[in-house]
Amino acid sequence: MPPNLTGYYRFVSQENMDNYLRALDINVVLRKVVCLLKPDKEIIHTGDHMIIRTITSLRDYVMDFDLGVQFEEDLGPVDGRKCQTTVSWEGDQLVCEQLGEKRNRGWRHWLEGDQLHLRMTAEDEVCVQVFQKVK
Repeated sequence: MPPNLTGYYRFVSQENMDNYLRALDINVVLRKVVCLLKPDKEIIHTGDHMIIRTITSLRDYVMDFDLGVQFEEDLGPVDGRKCQTTVSWEGDQLVCEQLGEKRNRGWRHWLEGDQLHLRMTAEDEVCVQVFQKVK
């Protein structure tokens, strides 16, 4: 049975965000701003339904979805694109596949103790963020 990710997580660290954003064709000014942000994550996980909020001082991004069901995701606040997104479990990892203009786009969430890890990919770039559970 997969873990329940419900909780509020505070930003700890990130690696390779600038190159990941460059792979998404984000302009240099916005890349610099995003690299300075320290987002929090709030996850509500009820059965096969999840809400993942990424909370920053710039803007929030909310994903509201049912596991295993493809939906059109509007990534306008991120990079102006739309994609066909499916989120499902692979073992203990929550895996998101985002089909659209960019190859190999998606992410994985998993827990290690009370830390939430996020691995985001686009093209050949990988960005890793770590969050500490606070409640």
